[in-house]
Amino acid sequence: MQSLRLVAVLLIPLLMPAFLAERPSSVSYAQGKGPVRFPEVVAPRNDIQMQNRVPVPMRDGVILYADVYRPVAEGRYPVIVSRTPYSTERAPSAYEAAVHFAQRGYVYVFQDVRGRHESEGEWEPFFNNGQDGYDTVEWAARQPWSNGKVAMQGGSYLGQNQWRAAQAAPKNLVTIFPMVASTSIYHDWITLNGGWRLSFNFGWGPVRQESRIMQNTGAHTLEGVNAIHYDQLQRHLPLSTMQQLAGRDAQFYDDWLANPDYNDYWKPLNVEEMFEKITIPVHTFGGWFDIFSQGTLRGYVGMSQKGGTEQARKMSHMVIGPWGHGASQSFGDIDFGPTANVEALALQVRWYDHWLKGIDNGLTSEPPVKLFVMGRNQWVYEQEYTLARTDYRPFYFTSAGGANSDKGNGGLSWTKPAKPSTPDRFTYDPDKPVPSLGGNNCCGTPTPTGPKDQRPIESRQDILLYTSDVLQDELEVTGPVKVVLYASSDAVDTDFVAKLVDVHPDGTSYNMAEGIVRARYRDSLSAPSLMKPGEVYRFEIDLVGTSIAFLKGHRIRVHVTSSHFPQFDRNPNTGAKFGTTAEIKVAQQTVYHDAERPSHIVLPVIPSRGAPGSSR
Repeated sequence: MQSLRLVAVLLIPLLMPAFLAERPSSVSYAQGKGPVRFPEVVAPRNDIQMQNRVPVPMRDGVILYADVYRPVAEGRYPVIVSRTPYSTERAPSAYEAAVHFAQRGYVYVFQDVRGRHESEGEWEPFFNNGQDGYDTVEWAARQPWSNGKVAMQGGSYLGQNQWRAAQAAPKNLVTIFPMVASTSIYHDWITLNGGWRLSFNFGWGPVRQESRIMQNTGAHTLEGVNAIHYDQLQRHLPLSTMQQLAGRDAQFYDDWLANPDYNDYWKPLNVEEMFEKITIPVHTFGGWFDIFSQGTLRGYVGMSQKGGTEQARKMSHMVIGPWGHGASQSFGDIDFGPTANVEALALQVRWYDHWLKGIDNGLTSEPPVKLFVMGRNQWVYEQEYTLARTDYRPFYFTSAGGANSDKGNGGLSWTKPAKPSTPDRFTYDPDKPVPSLGGNNCCGTPTPTGPKDQRPIESRQDILLYTSDVLQDELEVTGPVKVVLYASSDAVDTDFVAKLVDVHPDGTSYNMAEGIVRARYRDSLSAPSLMKPGEVYRFEIDLVGTSIAFLKGHRIRVHVTSSHFPQFDRNPNTGAKFGTTAEIKVAQQTVYHDAERPSHIVLPVIPSRGAPGSSR
């Protein structure tokens, strides 16, 4: 066995990044509930030491390697475990959390997952994280520097690792804090409820994760691929040969393509079906525009309703802000103000101090949900999510048959249509897809993310726009959003995409939530069925969730179209087996909004902080 190298880290100021310096906490006010206070960054207290490449044996004999950061002073400390596929040596980001927690009285075990970087074994994303996480937690609890209490930490893939380990229920795991993390790899990572996330899957998967050491190819151009530009590469059909064109050959990506339905391949990776197995409190943390916002929301809801113990149900918490894949003040085209940003490490220290050190820091007396209301740009406390006082209100689509583009006549009305109306029609050509302009994406792909001004695409004839009158009063929408769409197509399969948009008085329009439905999955993600051309179907498009106060003088708008490329792959409209065809068909789409087929968006209106404005 290789000997361990012990490195003493004594010069704390040199290791502490500038953003960890002490600064005032962010404070905003919730109506009737007092201030929402986030903790300040506490100054470090300990000199620390680091053991490099510590072997951690798994149950099958594979050795995973970790770096162990701990206070210099001898003793037994609570342990925080973080498991990464991105290398424990990717400076400086790899060290920030490790140093931060070790300086504050924790042992931090930072491990390369199976098959990555220094760890042994075969790399297959997701599948070994439950048992390997269990084995690592129990190993950490037995070490001479451990007091037996273990938590887990990290975001994105590192957050999903926490869910899987908690699902395996190691006896010494006290709590987890998954940030910007998926709870179901199929539903909110590989797809959004069936719509294939092309830009993210291809960029995260074969481009950067194919080998043990990640490829360093940059965001926009793939080196060594005949100078093919990334967005051009994503137009390649069939999808099944795209990665070979890029010089990649990742078996796991072929497996993803071969399993487009929710089936037995994906079910072991869905924590949402197993919340009752998790008996510890969980703190989720994410952003309204994060690619995994669904995981943040469903993770909290699942634990608060189905957690395996009363403590898990009552003491799980959530923070969700106006961000993408990490906290910030500005995202996309919008600056949400100085209180929007949150010091995530300080928030975690407070959580771990309570659960691992038993410190009474007021955590148990706070409401469990802290969410940011955009538009009003205000943090609020809530006792639950979704909010018990929510008034789910349908806002009905109207038009004279010409809702196409920003020059169209599409409207929104609180009144259900009572008579026939002329439906709206548009053409969806997979060769001319609507370009992705903002939304919930992340992680190095060139697709624009976050709230972006939608005007550059609103002149297109293949987007239907339904817009309210100018609001005479503020209207807060907080919670899950969905579009109920009555539509037909001359294709046997197609997509429908919807966005909820905030239109400002100056005409700028910003996406606040989005969703997609693949027609073959309209009834079931596990048992797809093709359509009959010309037949009208009822589709539900899940826009996941948001919190936005549409201010007085603004208007509410809904986009309906059939593409959002390259964030989602283009549906070829042929009904062929997913990913196998280069053939495409132009589809003629029809959207209905009459008394019998009242297409609408369902808005979760919060009566106590807003009232519906004027309607059309």
